[in-house]
Formats: sequence, structure tokens, C-alpha cells
Amino acid sequence: MTARDLRGFVAELETAGELRRVSAPVDPAFEITEIADRMIKRGGPALLFENVAGSNYPLLINTLGSERRIEMALGRHPQQIGEMLLDLAHRANPPKPRALWEARSSIFEVLAMRTKTVRSATCQEVTEAPDLTRLPVQTAWPRDGGPFMTFAVTITHDPVTGERNTGLYRLQVFDGSSTGMHWQIVRGCGNHYARAEELGRPLEAAVVVGADPAVLIASIAALPEGMDEIAFSGILRGAPCPMVQARSINMQVPANAEMILEGTVAPGERRQEGPFGDHFGHYSHAAPFPVFRVQQITRRRDPIYLSAIVGLPPQEDKYIGNATQDILGPLIKLIHPEIEDVWAYFEAGFHNLLVVSVRQRFYKEAVKTALALMGTGQLSLTKSLVLVDHDVSVRDFDAVMAAVRENFRPERDYLLLPGVPLDTLDFTSYRMNLGSKMVIDATSGDSDGLHGRPGADRDAVLAAMRAAGAEIDDDAYPGDADHEGAGSRSVAEVAAAGSRVPDPRQLESRVLDFVVVEDALMVVKVASEGREVVETLLRADLGPIRILAAVSQDVDLHDRDLLLWGVFTRFDCARDVNFTRSISRGPWTTNYGVMGIDATFKPGYPERLQMSGDIVTRVDSRWGEYGLD
Repeated sequence: MTARDLRGFVAELETAGELRRVSAPVDPAFEITEIADRMIKRGGPALLFENVAGSNYPLLINTLGSERRIEMALGRHPQQIGEMLLDLAHRANPPKPRALWEARSSIFEVLAMRTKTVRSATCQEVTEAPDLTRLPVQTAWPRDGGPFMTFAVTITHDPVTGERNTGLYRLQVFDGSSTGMHWQIVRGCGNHYARAEELGRPLEAAVVVGADPAVLIASIAALPEGMDEIAFSGILRGAPCPMVQARSINMQVPANAEMILEGTVAPGERRQEGPFGDHFGHYSHAAPFPVFRVQQITRRRDPIYLSAIVGLPPQEDKYIGNATQDILGPLIKLIHPEIEDVWAYFEAGFHNLLVVSVRQRFYKEAVKTALALMGTGQLSLTKSLVLVDHDVSVRDFDAVMAAVRENFRPERDYLLLPGVPLDTLDFTSYRMNLGSKMVIDATSGDSDGLHGRPGADRDAVLAAMRAAGAEIDDDAYPGDADHEGAGSRSVAEVAAAGSRVPDPRQLESRVLDFVVVEDALMVVKVASEGREVVETLLRADLGPIRILAAVSQDVDLHDRDLLLWGVFTRFDCARDVNFTRSISRGPWTTNYGVMGIDATFKPGYPERLQMSGDIVTRVDSRWGEYGLD
């Protein structure tokens, strides 16, 4: 059984050497961010700041920022929970007495997926009028619109069905009693608000500050719509979540939380929220969002304020997001049995790069699966989806790129979906909530095998069309010899000649540096406009390279986290992807050769996150005071 509340988890972390206390005075504006960011990137412990300027409450950060702390929070590896849930689902369908008896230990765990009502609660030891200015709320980055609560759990109920939803949303503190409510698309609480707004009603909301680890992880998990996150936390905790009736609104709240903000979100009210330094490594632009008005605060006598920062990877959300994938990923097989595994890359902000391994039973079944996933829950926010065979590790980017090298041919394996819903935080299309997506099919099946119909002979087809009187331009129907691009050698010819990838710096003076991943992905760092460089290099002989990406000078090509961040967070699929050659016939475009991506920073993009020099200098000079060496 895991810790029942946040302070119990803090005690466990401290005993295990996974927490450090900082007694030196610190500023919640920028200083804590700089300290925490350094500790997270070096794999350091959770931090409890006991002396935060302007507040009497301690601030806890980097709580779940390691695999070990995730396992401590869950009492086991998250993969074990995912495997248990999948095994139980298989045994219960159809239900057989023997199978259910064999799974009895798992059944008892699932029985914890409920809540328990209590009459008194530590989260209500003190009831007071709201004054959010007393909380040690961080202003994380220099251009943030103000202080933001970043690790508070919001609870709402559907105004018609009463269904409960719990999620993590940032809240910009406007004053002592109001915040922004950054409800994004495809989020349950936002759907509740949309319905309440249609009815002209205010939506009651409770914001939980300092929830226990199980509630935190469940609230972040992309559970199916309609599944109660608070109830699901019982599986993670190994015991039902104790709930108590709120004091001023009609809902129950976690009894063991540190603090509860009770209030409402009025219909039709919007206020400019942001900018905010987000987990894509850039600021999200200011935009109008609903306003949460706090009516009352209940809390412990000595509450701990829980916080988190987001920014350039890696951050704490890496470990939380990977844990939720381990827990829920296996369940996708219940709907899509052809799927072997799925993995979203934290380096790309999770939604920007999803890899799916598929055991295909017919030609292009993997693409069918991709289209289904791109319309499912939060997976519908995926921007780039790569398909690989069932025996390719989706978590190994090198293995994925090897599959791309061997199998990806854009004329048959590239799919573009323009003008579709996209993550609210994605800025590359210049339109909030709207953009484009792409599918790269790097599975090994082809139309001449894998239960497919044998492919027609190209020359025979052209001869038949000419015999019927059609005037055919050979260039309009390229054959296999043209797949590598005009004038280039085949992969076999390159390999036979002992040639490796050419140095693009010999081809284009504006290329500063480059790296190659598995002879499939070439990433070049450019000193000027990326699109021109990409188009120039696409005309060169790139050998076995299948994808060419240009990034800006601020991307460290030799840091894998930042490499993937730089490639996958700065392009719009419809506008910034092109190919060696593209041929349009009516509404259809067929692409050939190498896929080029202009992933450089472009005018209109929000600024990259970077701490101001005076804060860096201050933290450098005070580092010994923090006691973190």
C-alpha cells in the first residue's frame, strides 16, 4: 500500500534519501525554478523549500521526478499495474469461475477502485476566506504573465449527468480570490464547463493543492472519457480514496489533501491568461480563458504547497507521463488486438511523437490502426505517428529509425491530415487548437505479400493505357527506380560502394553541424532560413537517408533529449514538410524520395524558455547556501 497523503510520502522520501530540505530563504519568482531545473536535469532528489519569501507555507517540488520515486509512489513498477489490468480484463471476458479465482488478488485491487466517504478530514482543519497571495505560488519563467499554480488537481461534475472528472490544469493567480482556468480541448473538466455554459449555469469546481501521489498520477493519466480518476486512484493506492463533503460547494473532495480551493467558474466570463513557459519548451501565447473565483479555502493547519515546473526536457513530467503510459498502454490491446505496444516520447512533449508497433494481419492494417488512434481520446492530439512492426521496440528511437530506413517509402507510406484538432499548446500552425498531423508507416508489409493482392506490373499498365489511346507521360507515373529521387543511387548501390552518408557541410555552406541516426534520419543545424537549406539538400545524394530535418542554432544535436525536442516541436506537417519530388493529380499528391522537415524557429513562434542572466548568477552565487551539493 502506498502513502495515504502527501506528507506521508514526503516522510518516505526523506527516509529513503530521496528528499532534501532547503532552509535558506528563496524567492518563488524565478529562483526556485532555476534551482529545481538544475536538480531535475542532474537526476536529483525532491526539494522541500522551508523558507519561501512572502509565505508561511513550505513548497515541495520535483516530488515524482525519478523512476525510483514513481515506484515508491505506486508501491511497484507501473508496468506491473498495466499488466495486471490487462490480464484481469482478459480473464473476465468472458467471466469464468476458475479464471476469476486465479485472478482473485487482482480483483481485490480493482475493488479498491471506489471512494470512501468520511465525516471529518484533515483538509478541513482550518476554514478561511480566500487569500491566494499568501501561497508560495511560483512565477517560473521571465516572460510568464504572473504566478501560476502548476500542480493542483481540479475536480468538476457534469452539470447534467453528475459524472465526476479530475484533471491537472494550470491556474494563473490574478488576485487573492481569482485565477485563470486553462481548460484545453479533449479535457473532461473543459467539457463539463462547455455544457454548463450552454445551460447558462456556473460550474462548481474544487482545486486540490497537495493531493496524495495516487490522485496526482490518476489525474494526469489519459483515462477513457467517463472513467472517474478519483476512483481509479484506488487501484494505484491499493485502498479507496477517502472523500469528504466540501464546505461551500456541492461535491466531495479528497479528505487527506493539504488544501482545497472551493469556487465556481461563471459562464461567459473570460480573461486574458498567459503567457506561460510550457512543456514544449516555449511560452504559450496569452489568450482568453475562463475565470475560477474562489469562495472559500479549507486546509490543514500546516499545509505543504505542492508545485512543479515545465520547460525544456527532461522535467518531472517525463517520469509521470511515462508511468501513465506503462499503466494504460497495455489496455489499448483490448480495442486493437493488433497493437503490440505504444509509446509517446516525452522529449517531444508526448503529443508530438507517438510510435506504435503493430502485428499486421492484412496490408496496411497499421494505417487503419493509426487512423483509429488519432480519433481516440487524448491520442487524438498526436501530431506525428510512426508505425513499426510488432518486433520493433517502440521505446528505442534508434530501432524506430532503423525501421524507417528499411521500410519507409513516402509514395506509399506517408499520410497527411491537414486542418484537424491539435494540442492547445502547439504553436506551429499559428492557430490555437488547429493544425495538421502525419502518419509515417515504417512497417515491412507490402502489396506483394502479407495477404495483399499482387501488385500490377507498371510497364504492363502503361502499355494497356497507351493501347487504349491515352497519352501517358512517364514522369507522371514514376517507377521503382525513381523512388530515391532523380539522379540518386539506390540504397544497395550506396552500400556496395562502401559509401556512408555524405557530409552536408560540403553541399551547403549554411549548415553548421549535423548528426545521423541509424542512416535514416539526418538532422542539420542551420545558420539561416531552414526551408531553403532543406530544399537544397533534398536535391543531393543522401544515400539511405529517409528523413532530413533542419533545426536552428539553439538545438544541441548531441543531446538526444534536445535533438528530439528540436525536431518534433517546431514544424507544422502541412506547411513545413516537403519531399524530393511531389506530383499532384487532381486533389491527390504523391511524394517521392526523401522527406524534408523544416523544424527551424520561425517568425511568429513564441520565445524559447531561458532563465534571465541575473537569476542564473544569483543561484550560482548562493548555491552553497542551499545545501544541495
